[in-house]
Amino acid sequence: MSDQASADSGRRGAIIATSAVGGVGALCAAFPFVSTFAPSEKARAAGAPVEVDVGALKEGERMIVEWRGKPVWIVRRSKEMLDSLAKTEPKVADPKSERKPSELTPEYCRNQNRSIKPDLLVAVGICSHLGCSPTGPFPAGGNVALGDDMGFVCPCHGSTFDMAGRVWKAKPAPDNLEIPPHMYLSDTRLLIGEDKKGA
Repeated sequence: MSDQASADSGRRGAIIATSAVGGVGALCAAFPFVSTFAPSEKARAAGAPVEVDVGALKEGERMIVEWRGKPVWIVRRSKEMLDSLAKTEPKVADPKSERKPSELTPEYCRNQNRSIKPDLLVAVGICSHLGCSPTGPFPAGGNVALGDDMGFVCPCHGSTFDMAGRVWKAKPAPDNLEIPPHMYLSDTRLLIGEDKKGA
């Protein structure tokens, strides 16, 4: 091989190597820029809807998902839990969810069950008093604060809520638990953060 051919081969190799390194560098430089088009975790937490599969949830069980940085409870209520709502109605402060309806209870949940589907309660698990998270659900006789009733108890200051998230009278919490906007995409798929009206 002549010296000229050897020099051409060396230059060709150097050009290929330089092009490869330049291409990798361009990709590395472009990645942060392109990744900025995706919504951030903060933006998602600020209000992006959350899709949940509730198909495996058994009667009496509660699952918790996060929406807008808040814990959202999904409770599959048994017949006994639903029947308890008539018993607790005279004991709760806002039985028809009339207080702050635009903030706390979407129109399609202003019923005794405070839900679209009677067996599924979807509620923000934050006490309306000072923002603690209530515990439960407790069965009848399962918590001293509830006596013979079923429901949830806030461990911070003793507010009690029935199986629809309605607060008892004469408790520190001023309002019922918030019901977030939600809708069902199918029998087992729930979308939290969006409703039929696109709110």
